[in-house]
Amino acid sequence: MSAAAVFVWLGMVIAISFIEAPLKFRAPGVTLPIGLGIGRLVFRALNIAEVTLATAALLTAVITGTTPAALTALAGAVVILTVQISAVRPTLTRRSDRVLAGEPAPRSRAHLIYIALEILKVPTLITAGTLLLP
Repeated sequence: MSAAAVFVWLGMVIAISFIEAPLKFRAPGVTLPIGLGIGRLVFRALNIAEVTLATAALLTAVITGTTPAALTALAGAVVILTVQISAVRPTLTRRSDRVLAGEPAPRSRAHLIYIALEILKVPTLITAGTLLLP
C-alpha cells in the first residue's frame, strides 16, 4: 500500500507539474490571468492529494513496518512537500493575487524554488517507492 501511494503521488507530480502546468500557457486564448487562475485551482487540488497520499503512505509504512531507509526517503518527500505548501505557495499566491487584481507584480524567485523542489521531489519519491516495494 505504501509503495502504491508513493507511485500514485509521483505520477500526479509528473503529470501536473511537468506536463499540465507548462502546456496550459501554450493553449490558444489562455492569458496569464486565466492560466494563473487555473494553476491555482489545479495546484491546490494537487497539494491536497499529495498530503492525502503522503499520510496514507506514512501511516501504512509505520503500521506494517518498513526499513529505516524507506522511512527516511518518504520523510524527505514529506519535508519537501511541507516546504512547498507552507513556505513557497503563500509567496506564489500573493504574487498571483496581484496579477489577478491587475496590479504590477514583479517576477518572483518563488516559482523557481517551487520547480526546484518538484525536481528534487521526483527522485525522492522514486527512491521511497522503490524501497517500499515488498
